[in-house]
Amino acid sequence: MVLQLDQMTTRDKIRAMELLWDDLCKHANAVASPSWHKDILAQREKSVAKGKEKFNDWDGEKERIRKSCK
Repeated sequence: MVLQLDQMTTRDKIRAMELLWDDLCKHANAVASPSWHKDILAQREKSVAKGKEKFNDWDGEKERIRKSCK
């Protein structure tokens, strides 16, 4: 399959990514996480436990991302 990315709108590209992600999620158990992923998650958990991480509201972040794509 070849996608003409240079001919797609940003909206079309995002929709294509959403469709791909949704399909991958249907088969999430068939996809193994890379070995380095466990290490990154452990580091982040330590940072959270130490209070070094800041979290942003997801709805606010989605809105920020949408505005930046216009």
